[in-house]
Amino acid sequence: MKSLVAYFSATGNTAKLAEKLAEAAGADLVEIVPEIPYTAEDLDWQNARSRSSVEMGDRAARPGIRDKVQDMADYDVLFVGFPIWWYIAPRIINTFLEQYDLTGKTVVPFATSGSSGMGETNEYLAPSCKGAKLLAGRRFSGRATKQDLKRWLASLDLG
Repeated sequence: MKSLVAYFSATGNTAKLAEKLAEAAGADLVEIVPEIPYTAEDLDWQNARSRSSVEMGDRAARPGIRDKVQDMADYDVLFVGFPIWWYIAPRIINTFLEQYDLTGKTVVPFATSGSSGMGETNEYLAPSCKGAKLLAGRRFSGRATKQDLKRWLASLDLG
């Protein structure tokens, strides 16, 4: 079974976790890079007019992505990582998932957050994962170790 860890990281926390997960899972690693990088102002969740607030307030928002995974068909399991925004995945994750035929794949969300849980993440991601088996996923703090990730991986039904 071939696995890919794809992640979007706004501040670097999710990138660090994704690197540990890829190593623990023996998976390939790819960053989901926005066409237009997010600035600190864009990420100001307290400003209702900031880019992230506007995107998260619009269920149809699909921020552009710079690159596409050319060999997605080769992967059986897709771990998708992101920071929790407004108790769900950022809309760029929907953009990423909707670019591919995920039929027959297993999609496993993982997230970073200081305190928020996964919230309604899967309810918002499910329409973007047509044909895939979408697992519940898990939120991790920035202090998660490779051992924590190995224990989580062992608990998953990836078949």
